[in-house]
Amino acid sequence: MLLEEFDFCKKAIINPHMIHDKIDGFPETVIGIFSHHLFDRIVKFLGGEKIAEYSDVDGIFNIYKVSYKGREFGLVKARLGGPSCVGAFEDIIAMGGKRIILIGNCGVLDKSIDDCGIIIPTKAIRDEGTSYHYAPPSDYIDVNKKYISEFKAVCDELGYPYVEGITWTTDAFYRETPDRIAKRKEMGAICVEMECAPMQALCDFRGIEYFQFLYAGDNLDHSNWDPRSLSGTDRLDDKEKIALLAFELALKIEK
Repeated sequence: MLLEEFDFCKKAIINPHMIHDKIDGFPETVIGIFSHHLFDRIVKFLGGEKIAEYSDVDGIFNIYKVSYKGREFGLVKARLGGPSCVGAFEDIIAMGGKRIILIGNCGVLDKSIDDCGIIIPTKAIRDEGTSYHYAPPSDYIDVNKKYISEFKAVCDELGYPYVEGITWTTDAFYRETPDRIAKRKEMGAICVEMECAPMQALCDFRGIEYFQFLYAGDNLDHSNWDPRSLSGTDRLDDKEKIALLAFELALKIEK
């Protein structure tokens, strides 16, 4: 099978450094936010300064430098889905990013997880395609290999409860069938999203530090789908506060 192939060669025909030059002074820590509503809020709140951009067929996407409690970090709108997200961060790594922190929404496979509850992935089920181009085949990939303890400390200090567990990364959110959900729950998954496995595989392959945490959205652990706060505009004030946990983690990491 094609997914059983893996090529360890790091030199491809097209490489990110052919498209983007390294940028002097580019922030080492780059924070990515998937929701454009939430991203716009954080850019406005922190007063982002555009320092670079990347582009694809969907348009041009700005990369900002922001200041948080006296420290400067990169901030970018993360793209939905493994291929788009990985492609964008390949460009960002080529520009000089050395550490990536991602925050995104997920569906829950455990109805006991509260709406907007914080989830720290420990492994990702690789039910997508992109990760298989960056890591040898396996059902799972270990994620968040660094900084879980630091992020827990941030949550504890600021009074945010959290859960840890396995996430299911899939390309096809309209194919999350009852049988497939049951199988992924048997594999230990407590939530589902689209980018964790390929992003960890990318960062492992490129030697980049990576951390991702999630906030719970829709509930799939039910006979009927419950969207809860899945909409980008629902509970936006709460989500803004949750997003700032990424910057608090960045402060701890860069001390």
